[in-house]
Amino acid sequence: MTATDADERADLLAELAAARHWLVFPTRDLTDEQAASRPTASQLTLGGLIKHVTKVEEGWMRFAVEGDNGEEDFELPEGMTIDDFEGWIASLDEKPEWLVERENEFKLLPGETLAEVVAKYHETAARTEKTLASLPDLNVRHPLPKAPWHEPGTTWSVRRVLIHIIAETTQHAGHADMLREHIDGATSM
Repeated sequence: MTATDADERADLLAELAAARHWLVFPTRDLTDEQAASRPTASQLTLGGLIKHVTKVEEGWMRFAVEGDNGEEDFELPEGMTIDDFEGWIASLDEKPEWLVERENEFKLLPGETLAEVVAKYHETAARTEKTLASLPDLNVRHPLPKAPWHEPGTTWSVRRVLIHIIAETTQHAGHADMLREHIDGATSM
């Protein structure tokens, strides 16, 4: 690894560390009940956001190392377009298990604690950093899983995956800050 590569990796990891801080910071001094609350019209909860970002980071890091193993492939039902997808989901009498699991990613469920969710997030962060330190090249590319929202044949490098994790974390850090302000008026400023 060249000095330039090491500098780039350090810069990307520093940006991810800052995003992680601002995702978790809004949970300071909250009870589990507050972290599980839905203070806005959205289904989002602070504890659920951290669970979701943890799962996203784990999945993308697995992809960065192993590529697509087919588990994340997703195909729409015969004849359905991506534009029809949301209406189809809304029309279902019973939600499929994968959709229930996805919705539960955004909730702090009974028996889950904020402390446990944050600890798991920190463990995932440590694994990501260790994995990235061990990868010889951020240019290694893998084809994206088959899904209607991915252009067929698109590949992502490890670098692109890391940038995506940073973007996902930053986006949800903004959500977390807004949720916290709705809970008790506290802000990250």
